[in-house]
Amino acid sequence: MRVLLIAILAFVLAPASTAVAQEDILVQLKKLPGMTVVSESSAPGGHRFFLLDYLQPADHDNPSAGSFTQRIQLLHKETTRPMVVHTSGYAMRTTPFEAEPTVLLDGNQISVEARFFQPSRPQPADWRHLTIRQAAADHHRIIMAFKQIYGGRWISTGSSKGGMASVYHRRFYPADVDGLVAYVAPNDRDNNDDRAYDTFFATVGTPACRAALNTLQHEALRRRAELVPKFEAWAAASGYTFAQLHGTVDRAFEFTVLDTVWSFWQSHGSSYCDRVPGVTASTDEVYRFIDAISGWSSYTDQGAMPFVPYSYQAATQLGWPSLKFEHLRDVMHYEPSFYGANSNLPPHLRSTHDPHAMIDIDTWVRTRSSRMLFVYGQNDPWGAEPFLPSKDDSYSYVTPGANHVTASISNLGPSEKSAATQALRRWAR
Repeated sequence: MRVLLIAILAFVLAPASTAVAQEDILVQLKKLPGMTVVSESSAPGGHRFFLLDYLQPADHDNPSAGSFTQRIQLLHKETTRPMVVHTSGYAMRTTPFEAEPTVLLDGNQISVEARFFQPSRPQPADWRHLTIRQAAADHHRIIMAFKQIYGGRWISTGSSKGGMASVYHRRFYPADVDGLVAYVAPNDRDNNDDRAYDTFFATVGTPACRAALNTLQHEALRRRAELVPKFEAWAAASGYTFAQLHGTVDRAFEFTVLDTVWSFWQSHGSSYCDRVPGVTASTDEVYRFIDAISGWSSYTDQGAMPFVPYSYQAATQLGWPSLKFEHLRDVMHYEPSFYGANSNLPPHLRSTHDPHAMIDIDTWVRTRSSRMLFVYGQNDPWGAEPFLPSKDDSYSYVTPGANHVTASISNLGPSEKSAATQALRRWAR
């Protein structure tokens, strides 16, 4: 009788205790309230790849005030493995990719499109709801939904604005994840004090390279009468316009030239120093080099409008780098303040900056954060104002010789690479 009773209990209890594990991930995803499975395919590394839509409140403080659909991609391996939450910060790519922490942990990954980037935008859009706290609440709801399926450890990550977003989410919802890895995430604590950026550009690379870049900018603005017509003719032939943002081709031209040195160090660097055109270069050579580094399309309506949500957040909360451009004052048409976030916004979205949001974030990171790992690039201008985490199992590393693209744990020196990897894996155990 006792043996029979045990057998019956085992039969009755086994299905209930193993039902979730046996249920296919597609079935589980479809059961999540507000979640729509758009597509499924395979991905490298043994993952199943899903594109998903998730219904979010436009205003988390007033859920009845409308909603929008937020795009997510999922790389699924096993529900018991660690889950990496990748905050894109911008529009989400629709092809599979693995963030570095996902590779190091051999885990699952969700990547989230930032609110107000198309198509994850409420209609009609009330831009007052594009704040760091509302975006953090987006990520919180997504994590809470997926935790119904994934029972392992959780790590958040992101690069650049995505890294910033992961920090902001951690500040408002510190218990959502077990650790954070933020790459090349700037921390503009005081938007009125950007001396760190001028110091960076006065010291990065070699004196010869810095001088060549300064000369290039000056020469481009000095040759405005030759370069602007070339820019304007190319734009007209290519279907690019200037009416929505900068208003005139001349303003878009100057912004692009001012941005050239920043773009050079952000995405290229020392290996390009010998390619910088000098004063004897032809106007065509100057034009082609600026196009290769900054891209003449960047500050046209078509190039800049997709990034309006970032420019709006920079104008209202995140802050932006303000440079002095002392070497260009004699050839500039506009005040240095022109080089700022509001210049890349339509007039009706130009806003006053609120300094309190970043002060709050910076204070929390310095004094109350834990299990946070920051990775910067030695030659990346965005790292001039870095986050400085508390000493509570938190770390900050600078990748030697790296820029905004190449900064990573894998490119750190051997001892730092080992320490960073061990911290990440410890958090994910």
